[in-house]
Amino acid sequence: MGFQLQANEQDIESLIKARSNENVDKITTVKMPITCDLQTKEPDLSSNETITSDDNYASWIMKFPSALSMFDQMMNEAKGKTIVVFLDYDGTLSPIVDDPSQAIMSEEMRSAVRAVAEHFPTAIISGRCRDKVYDFVQLTDIYYAGSHGMDIMAPMRTLRPATADYQTRTVDQMGNEVVVFQPAQEFLPAIQEILKALEEKTKTIRGVTTENNKFCVSVHFRNIDKEDYFELEEQVKSVLKDYANFHLTRGRKVMEIRPSIKWDKGHALEYLLETLGFGDSNDVLPMYIGDDRTDEDAFKVIQSRGQGQGYPIIVSSIPKETNASYSLRDPSEVMSFLIRLAEWWNSSFLG
Repeated sequence: MGFQLQANEQDIESLIKARSNENVDKITTVKMPITCDLQTKEPDLSSNETITSDDNYASWIMKFPSALSMFDQMMNEAKGKTIVVFLDYDGTLSPIVDDPSQAIMSEEMRSAVRAVAEHFPTAIISGRCRDKVYDFVQLTDIYYAGSHGMDIMAPMRTLRPATADYQTRTVDQMGNEVVVFQPAQEFLPAIQEILKALEEKTKTIRGVTTENNKFCVSVHFRNIDKEDYFELEEQVKSVLKDYANFHLTRGRKVMEIRPSIKWDKGHALEYLLETLGFGDSNDVLPMYIGDDRTDEDAFKVIQSRGQGQGYPIIVSSIPKETNASYSLRDPSEVMSFLIRLAEWWNSSFLG
């Protein structure tokens, strides 16, 4: 495939803007051009500019300072509280790659996550299938939430009756009794039907990858020709119209069909805090690091706790609207931050 034919993010979004007259509502965290709308999780159709300049990034990072440069201040504010670490996977612990199956976590990053998990409760919340994330990470001392939080393995605790219908007792890789929480169980048969329909509808579009993430189906379009984008979108929507209980969301070069239940990464964060024993605690400080618009739901939950009651950190090398408070540029800075966090614990508690 020639370079000029391969779709890139600016090409796709320019086509979307030119094709649509839809009006979308925006959050008001930052007043500047953006590339997506965070409330609807749809591409932003109102801006003709993709921000890449150093000047714009310098202005943006003043509002969302680097978590590395602010590290000492953040840890001073965290004294006396239990830090709980939540991490996205793709684009946070691993780089974004053309082939989703090759989003391999480096050994250095794995060591950094392992070091953090030795001292802080740690969970990974991903849009991927939970089993796939575990295969990538291969750490047994952290908790995993897949399918945007619709498939969670958590500690065994007495939970609220409202969640009991979706819980199954099992054992983890270390033989510990845990609970698997799956609030979208009833949709599994329909999801398999949707997956087969999408594979059939998109098989003639070169570069498309459909991915079964158990409780959602992902359609990756990073490698398609830009001229094929709207055909792909139409085919995906043609499948969706037959399933009233599902809806379409978008992430980074991916469309996803998900069950229409009130559950997202923010709810998953709250559920994990509760099962870890911190549901009603004022002495816990959740920290969430993520790069995708689906991570904004978790950022919002942390922000709702109040000033200084948690650290939402966005991973981005370009300015964008966000509900985060701090930023990191890329996975390499995420790794540096995690290493520093583990070192801070060692220096604080081991002298």
